[in-house]
Amino acid sequence: MALHKVGKRNDTITAPAVYATELAERTLPKFRLPEQGSPPAAALALVRDELIFDGNSRQNLATFCTTRVSPEVQQLMSDCVDKNMIDKDEYPQTAEIESRCVHIVADLWNAPDAGQAMGCSTTGSSEAAMLGGLALKWQWRKRRLAEGKPADRPNLVCGPVQICWHKFARYFDVELRQIPLLEGATGMLPEQVREHCDENTIGVVPTLGVTFTGNYEPVKEIAAVLDTLQAQTGLDIPIHVDAASGGFIAPFLQPELEWDFRLPRVKSINSSGHKYGLAPLGVGWVAWRDAEDLPPELIFRVDYLGGDMPTFALNFSRPGGEIIAQYYNFIRYGRDGYRRIQQACVDTARYLAEEIGKLGPFEILYDGNGGLPAVAYTLKDPLGAGFSLYDLSDRIRMRGWQIASYPLPANRQDTVVQRIMIRSGVSRDMAAQLLDDLRRAIDYLRSHPAAQDHEHRASFHH
Repeated sequence: MALHKVGKRNDTITAPAVYATELAERTLPKFRLPEQGSPPAAALALVRDELIFDGNSRQNLATFCTTRVSPEVQQLMSDCVDKNMIDKDEYPQTAEIESRCVHIVADLWNAPDAGQAMGCSTTGSSEAAMLGGLALKWQWRKRRLAEGKPADRPNLVCGPVQICWHKFARYFDVELRQIPLLEGATGMLPEQVREHCDENTIGVVPTLGVTFTGNYEPVKEIAAVLDTLQAQTGLDIPIHVDAASGGFIAPFLQPELEWDFRLPRVKSINSSGHKYGLAPLGVGWVAWRDAEDLPPELIFRVDYLGGDMPTFALNFSRPGGEIIAQYYNFIRYGRDGYRRIQQACVDTARYLAEEIGKLGPFEILYDGNGGLPAVAYTLKDPLGAGFSLYDLSDRIRMRGWQIASYPLPANRQDTVVQRIMIRSGVSRDMAAQLLDDLRRAIDYLRSHPAAQDHEHRASFHH
């Protein structure tokens, strides 16, 4: 009898016999659930084999997200894999730890009374941003209706924002007034804000860590413009800060920077725990300055999970592991640990920016100084360089590196940039290896223009 016939129902089968099972002798199901099950060892091995075709996340320098997880965090995630964090009656200690994290985050952001702060965990900063946007819309609508005015044309003013804000505007019927970039600028400028605001503006959203480059938009200066606008017109327009990445950078590296609840006009803030908060993927945070800034109409009470409990996140059932891992990081690293980790990232980003500048063809737009640990650059001479940044992204990917190339938003769509994110786990040695690979890629593209043109055309047609 053939080996795979002997082992096909043996749940303890191990490699190399896995690859002689019936499951391994055909392509895996893609459109229909199989009629019969398979030995767990075979299913595990073959699904894990599928994953080898993914990129190496540690070399993904386009992502802001955590790609290095410690064994302790993996243990905590495993401990919580069966806990639905929304069921606060069944898992009261997980609920308590979530509450602690909200207070810790509110304190980092200088809330007036962090111990009484309103906030919650989310699946990420996109959900957290939408909750902040919804609160702005409901507060604006209540004010308008109380004044006997129409509330059917809300708008939100912002600079170059992450896609989640475009989703928010479409999903919740809000006009997104995205301020176009001025020549040489990489974010909205305070002097541009006033002309885009009116009585239908639900709020202004500065970004602490612009997605396209990594620099901070000037929250304090934007708040000052809105203060003047209120003094002159009576329009009281609140601010929500999208601190998806900067919310876990600025408190440690730029503590003197006033961007948070120290500014009375800042009513809410969102951030990603799974970015520079160092937590594994799947957790974000949103906090409000005061309880009255969160409309009670957005809070639902649930009584069918074993107890009466409030909830105001968009998602309902969620694992608790990411929240527990976030709390572990808070007590594991403390302020000093976070400061050292983020400073090391910034130092590596500045080293990389300096060395990339020496390569010749690039103009550095952002060097990691005063914002996120990132580098953003463009070609000095796009027509004369002999290659495009898209070509360079394709070429460098042959070595496993994933580096984002894209045009800036309006009105600078003609400027194509590359951005490299430095996260915990991207060492100075890795950065040096990237530089070596960049040099080799540039040399190849310059010496093989015909191959480059062919590859570019193929990519374009694809």
